[in-house]
Amino acid sequence: MVRHPPGVAEGRAGQAAPLTPSQARLLLSAEGQAAVARAHGLDLPPIAAAEAMRPLGEVGRLALEQAALRRRALAKHPDGDRLWWTAEALEQSTPRAVALHHARRFDGAPRVLDLGCSVGGDLLAFGARGIGVDLDLARCLLARANTGAPVACADVTRLKPRGWVFADPARRASGRRGFDPASWSPPLSEVLSWDVEALGVKVAPGIDYDQLPADVEVELVSLDGDVKEAMLWRGATCRGHRMTATLLPTGDQLVGAGALASVGDVGRFLLEPDGAVIRAHLVAELCDLVDGRLLDATIAYVTADSAVPTPFGRWYEVLDVLPFSLKRLRERLRGVGAVTIKKRGTAVEPEQLRRQLKLSGTGEATVVLTRARGTQIAMVVSPLAVPDPR
Repeated sequence: MVRHPPGVAEGRAGQAAPLTPSQARLLLSAEGQAAVARAHGLDLPPIAAAEAMRPLGEVGRLALEQAALRRRALAKHPDGDRLWWTAEALEQSTPRAVALHHARRFDGAPRVLDLGCSVGGDLLAFGARGIGVDLDLARCLLARANTGAPVACADVTRLKPRGWVFADPARRASGRRGFDPASWSPPLSEVLSWDVEALGVKVAPGIDYDQLPADVEVELVSLDGDVKEAMLWRGATCRGHRMTATLLPTGDQLVGAGALASVGDVGRFLLEPDGAVIRAHLVAELCDLVDGRLLDATIAYVTADSAVPTPFGRWYEVLDVLPFSLKRLRERLRGVGAVTIKKRGTAVEPEQLRRQLKLSGTGEATVVLTRARGTQIAMVVSPLAVPDPR
């Protein structure tokens, strides 16, 4: 996997330079591990902590950085405070629940080749079946320590993989994210040309799915309501669907069935689909599930006359519908002091609108700005507690 060249700062401007192999070895040594343990146990403000670690020299500085990364890592991984990280690897790492979901696609694999394994987040989920490959030697060293798996330092662009393969093409250069699949390393076209038994590929959620081969399944994954990533599946990992939306941690899935949604008037209820459903272009399938319809052919809001329980979105009761007008909206929100503004299909900026409304009062309200049959509208809605269908 091609990474940034040595000496180039990781991630955004101002971040620490990437970890070198010698620094990784120092951290992994007995001296380094003791320093990390000491840094992790400090309960001091940042400046005081730095002063406390200063006598240890470079290992003290590295240990302090590692301790900070481990604390941050707990938000993504339950064992994050015991794993080894770099700043960019943590930023790009897969949450543990998502990594375990990936691994289930490889349940039938005797071995899984993890290409672009970084520090081993996905490799760890593959367990004893995993073999890692990455170009960055420092990350290879950390991945071996994190997983105990065999990890090779090699350039993926020079390999011809076989068997069951999980790939994460590098989508950054000099700290900048690249959105063109042809600019990734390896390019997506090359990855999809590999003659392998099974393939899983991490990609950017915004790629043009219509340009992908017909035998590729696209899966959008959200965790606790936030879209985390898109995956491409081919061969033995593909389950026969073109598009799939997966909600974690529950594992609920919605798959493409070629549904067509009708457009109709605003009903008593409004459904805001989960982001994975929207990104997977499965809003029409969701309409079928809840006997709903679209407000507008180009907007991912569903309306219905009854709120059918579903894990794939959040229901709101529609209290009022207004043609969009600042004056009318201000009058409708009289007595409201705090407003949540949701928008889709409109250029209105919520913060600017909030200032223009000049609200004063003690009440709370939720306003949805969108289009209905091409006309700008404002809906005053209330979150609805609908029982889980399971």
